[in-house]
Amino acid sequence: MNFQMTDKPAFLGIEYAKRFQDKEVVKSYRFRPPYPQETFEILSGLIRDTPRHVLDVGCGTGDIARRIVDHVVKVDAVDFSAAMINTAKSLPNGDNPNIHWVLGRIEDAELGKSYSLIVGGESLHWMDWDIAFQRFRLCLSPKGFLAIVERDEEPLPWKDELKKIIRKYSTIQSFDPDYPMIEEWERRGFFKKTREVKTGSIDFAQTFTDYLESFHSTSSLTRRAMGDNAEAFDEEVLQLVSKHSKKSTVERRVFASIVWGNVLGSAH
Repeated sequence: MNFQMTDKPAFLGIEYAKRFQDKEVVKSYRFRPPYPQETFEILSGLIRDTPRHVLDVGCGTGDIARRIVDHVVKVDAVDFSAAMINTAKSLPNGDNPNIHWVLGRIEDAELGKSYSLIVGGESLHWMDWDIAFQRFRLCLSPKGFLAIVERDEEPLPWKDELKKIIRKYSTIQSFDPDYPMIEEWERRGFFKKTREVKTGSIDFAQTFTDYLESFHSTSSLTRRAMGDNAEAFDEEVLQLVSKHSKKSTVERRVFASIVWGNVLGSAH
C-alpha cells in the first residue's frame, strides 16, 4: 500500500483517537499487561545527555512515566485525555513530584526546552506526524533518542481464532495491525531507526473477566462504539478461551518491544 507524503491511513484518524477520552475506556486500561522491569532499564540506558529529562508522549495512565521516573531526574508526561491524566495521578507513583502531568495534544502542548529521551507507548500513531516530529526535533537534546515501546506476548493457543473474532467485531474495519509505522516514518524522512530489541518475557495471569476487559481498552473495541456487540464479543472470546484452557485464569508470557533512533534534523 503506497501513501503520499500528506496521506495517513483513515484508521489512524483523530475520531478514533478521541475514544481514549472515554472514562469507560480508561477504566479498562488497567487490565493491559504490564511492561517488564527490563523495559525501563533499557530506556534508562539510552540516555546519554544531562539533565536526564524525559518526555512521555501520549502517556495514557502513566504506565511508562510512573516507572521510568525512578531512573531519571524529571518526566513530562503529556496526554490529551483528562480521564487518562486524572487516573494516572491516582495510581502508584502517580504523585511523584518529578512527574509533570501535562493535559494537551503533543502538537501544541507546552513542552520543556531539552529532553535526553522522548518515549512513546501505544500512542504515536495517532498524532499529526508532521507537527509532532517538528516539535521533537526542537526539544530533543543533541545525543537524545526517540524510543517507541510496545507491549507484546508470546502466542497463545487460541491466537488465530481470536484474530477472527476481533476482526468480526472491530468497529474500525479498515484497521491494519501490520501497518509499518516505523518504515513509513523513515520513508517520510522523520526518523532513522538505530536498533530494535525485545525484553525477556515475564509471567502475567489474570481472570477471564479482566482478560476480556483488556480488549475494551483498544480503540476498535470500546464498549461505547460496540454497543450491544460488546456482550456478544465477550461471550465468543470466553467460549474460545474455555475451549483451550480449563484453568480459572488466563496465563500469558508478556514482553516489550523497543525501537529507538534519531529524529531526523536534530543535531546528532
